[in-house]
Order: sequence, then C-alpha cells, then structure tokens
Amino acid sequence: MVKEPVRILVVGGGYVGMYTALRLQRKLKPELKRGEAEIVVVTPDPYMTYQPFLPEAAAGSISPRHVVVPLRRVLDRCRIVIGEVKAVDHAKRTASFTTLATEDEGAGPVDITYDELVLAPGSVSRTLPVPGLAEHGVGFKTVEEAIGLRNHVIEQMDIASSTRDPAVRDAALTFVFVGGGYAGVEALGELEDMARYASRYYHNVKADDMKWILVEASGRILPEVGEEMGKYTVSELRRRNIDVRLETRIDSCEDRVAVLNDGSRFPTRTVVWTAGVKPHPVLAATDLPLNERGRLNCTAQLTVDGHAHAWGAGDAAAVPDVTADDPGKECAPNAQHAVRQARTLGDNIAASLREQPLKEYTHKYVGSVASLGLHKGVAHVYGRKLKGYPAWFMHRVYHLSRVPTLNRKARVLAEWTLSGLFKREIVSLGSLEHPRAEFELAAGGRGPKESS
Repeated sequence: MVKEPVRILVVGGGYVGMYTALRLQRKLKPELKRGEAEIVVVTPDPYMTYQPFLPEAAAGSISPRHVVVPLRRVLDRCRIVIGEVKAVDHAKRTASFTTLATEDEGAGPVDITYDELVLAPGSVSRTLPVPGLAEHGVGFKTVEEAIGLRNHVIEQMDIASSTRDPAVRDAALTFVFVGGGYAGVEALGELEDMARYASRYYHNVKADDMKWILVEASGRILPEVGEEMGKYTVSELRRRNIDVRLETRIDSCEDRVAVLNDGSRFPTRTVVWTAGVKPHPVLAATDLPLNERGRLNCTAQLTVDGHAHAWGAGDAAAVPDVTADDPGKECAPNAQHAVRQARTLGDNIAASLREQPLKEYTHKYVGSVASLGLHKGVAHVYGRKLKGYPAWFMHRVYHLSRVPTLNRKARVLAEWTLSGLFKREIVSLGSLEHPRAEFELAAGGRGPKESS
C-alpha cells in the first residue's frame, strides 16, 4: 500500500505562516521531493504584508506592490489555498475553511485533514465600544488601509482648498490618531511629513492650517524604544505642532466630532485607530487551550501546551520568554519575535517528523527603531540611543535587511534612491476604491455615494 504523505497545515500567511512554510520547504526538501510530506498554507490573502513599511507606503516613499510578498512565488513547493479557516477540531485533525468560490458553489465550508497543525492567524485590531468608531474610523494594519489613508488625507486637503465653509475646512484639515505605539506614531509622522510637503502645491492650504492630534491612554509613547527616546519623540512631535495628548482617551467620534475624555472636541473627518491588537477570532473556534487574553497556550518549544502535533507562534501564541528574569513573562506579540519564532518552529516540526529532539525558542534583544518622517526617527539598538537622521537611516537599513526576498530588497532600495533624486508624488487615487463608479454612471446606474 502507498503511504499517505504527512500533511502540514499552516493557518495564516503572515510573518509566522510564511516564514515557517519557507523554513519547512527547505528543511523537508528531500521528503517533499519524494512525496512523503506536503505543506498546505490556508490564508485570506495571496501575499504577506511587511507591516513596518506601511507608513512609508502611506507617505508615497514605497510602492504598495513592494510592501507585500507574493506567497505563490516564495513558497513554490507549498500548496497555497486562498481562504479563511473558520474552525479547527484538533481531536479529529480536521479544519474547515471557506474559499473565494465557496459562496458560488453553495456547498458551505470545506474540510481538510492534517497531521501537523501550525496555527498562525495573527491578530486583528483591538477596538473599544466608542460611539461612531465603526462608521468613521479607519485602521492601519493592511496595505489597503495604508493606501486608502494616503488618498483620504490628500482628498481632505482638496476639500479644504475648494470649500467656502470654514467648518468644513476645519474638519477636513483635522487628523486624529488614536494609539501611541509603533503603528500610530510612525503613520502620523510619515503622513504629517507628506501632507506638509504637499501643502506647498496648494494656493490656500498651509502646513500650519492642519491639526494633527495623537491620543494615547498611557503616560508615554513608543515604550519599545525606552523612556528617554519616548520623551524625545513627544518633544519632536510637539515641535512640529502635533498635539500629543497623553493619559487621554477618545470617548466618541459620532457625527464626525472626536470627543476626548478631557473635554476637548475636534470636528474631524479623519480618525485613525491604532490602539493595539487582539488575537484572531478563529482561535476561539478551536479545541485548543487559550490564556485569559485569548492567545494559544504554548511551550518554549512552540508546541501547544498538552496537545501533540499542534504548534503556535507570533501574535496568536503566548510563548514563555525563557531569557527573562521573570519566569512568568511571555514574548511580546511583535514582528521581531514572530520572524525568529518561525525559524525555530520550522526546525522543530522537521525535527519532530524525524523523531529528533526539539529546541527551545530563545532570543537576544537587538533593539527597536521607529521612523518619524523623512530624515527623522528614534532608535535604541544594542544599548545605543540614536535620534534624528542617524536613527532614520538605521530604521531603513534594518528593515531593508529584514524585508523578505532579494527581489523586494532591490525594488525598495531603487524606490528610495529615486525618491531622493526626484520630488514626492502627491497624487490621490481615491477612485481606486470604486473602480466601476464611472462606468455605472455611464450605464445609467448610480455611483457608490448615491447608492449609499
């Protein structure tokens, strides 16, 4: 009888999913060639997004296509399924998922069996029950959101330039960012820098006309770069006339008015929500153990605690930090840990299939870097603190070295070089969000704004 190949199911195509599958197709190359193993990656998108480049994509420094890595090209020895896992029954070694064709087929979710499970769906934005947030807020986790926000900011400048109503103009030129972590600070810094540059091409919109507000519930921003660099970041942003509100929360953004808990009210058409993340909801639809925050209970070997043949890492997993002095401390849910854990995870799965001992995930703290706009940044790397141009340069060098594939490295470097030689692009392509609108109007239909 022909022995069935060992099927490794990877749920998610983000940092952990892509890097684990990449590691596995290298480590298991003989087994894959002989047909003794197969790797199946189920992911909602056919690409992995390198999220540290989203702020630069929003600012126009990098093309959106170069922020993402096509999975089919990189994982050429894996089977890529574009779909979304809805439930996992690990006791039966089955997972159910939907695909782009599921609704047309009318057959419901598809079941797939597996021998080894890598559960790495990542995280989703952690929202709060703020009135008006669902209707008026925008996130900053995907390349679509980054490019949409860039188009939106330039569109608001166009509205302000053309309106005669002072209230409309004021709301259009007020931009509120909620969350003082990497995503919020870098997005705010890059977009403010871009909008400041773009304002020189408007006859009646000046940089000082715009209000940029950063709302953070805690008493500091960018905790990853240390307290000193965090304070420097606050002073640098305030020097650029950015209103940084620490120990402040947003209570409402109904009727396009951002209301803060300190009593401030800002009419605005832009509320960007970057106030943290939470584990993907699919984890709750499994029979695997979760901690109080909804993350997978994992061991230092990246196995799911108490469940053989199940593995986890990244944002979705609570992995003990064996290098920390506190025995109960867990690894932070960030990209740096996710990429490193994926290497250990791939090695351990290959070792498990070959009945070899597993390794614990250990790491050394390298540091943190953050961009605050063109030629501006902060960094805390190998104990050294940098700010301004050196930190910005370190930010670019570090992330260029980390972005996957030589193809992407070369394209990003080329774009940075060209952007240094030529002026920035300040074009808004907001119509990309509704590409059929003009044809629908021509055909006698209604545009998206009318139909909504």
